[in-house]
Amino acid sequence: MMSQQDLKKFNTIRMAGVVRESIVDGPGLRFAIFCQGCPHNCPGCHNQETHDFKGGYDCEISKIISAIDADPLLDGVTFSGGEPFCQPEAFCNLAAELKKRNLNIMAYSGFTYEELTAMKNSAVDYLLSMLDLLVDGRYVAAERDLTLLFRGSRNQRVIDMNKTRTAGKVILAEKYI
Repeated sequence: MMSQQDLKKFNTIRMAGVVRESIVDGPGLRFAIFCQGCPHNCPGCHNQETHDFKGGYDCEISKIISAIDADPLLDGVTFSGGEPFCQPEAFCNLAAELKKRNLNIMAYSGFTYEELTAMKNSAVDYLLSMLDLLVDGRYVAAERDLTLLFRGSRNQRVIDMNKTRTAGKVILAEKYI
């Protein structure tokens, strides 16, 4: 695991933008953070403007936390993109602050859970350890399904990360199957 000293160096996130109150980016009322930069370039992606790693802007984590703290109605925070796992250290710092506030944390990733764990990256592993839900897998236009909750194509999974950690294997969030 990364030391707290190492993590302190990562106090900004490369951002595409935020949605301060979203009901489509996870369960309940959520603050959705769209990071900038994605290596997947999935054809038909809903957020193509977030793919360029040189786009967007840098935002201090403290500014994001202040915006979240200003809304007492939030149920949780969603990390989307772009690809949040391309900035795992910064998202670890943000997630640690969110856990102190007992907020539900959800992330979207074009990587599968298995690809993420195979990276053997301590920051990726630490970020996974703080998530409540993970939507994994690349968007596949041929599997697009508008009836699915919180995902765009049938190949993507909504993983219950708390049950997955307990079971030692992927457990889907039954509510969203």
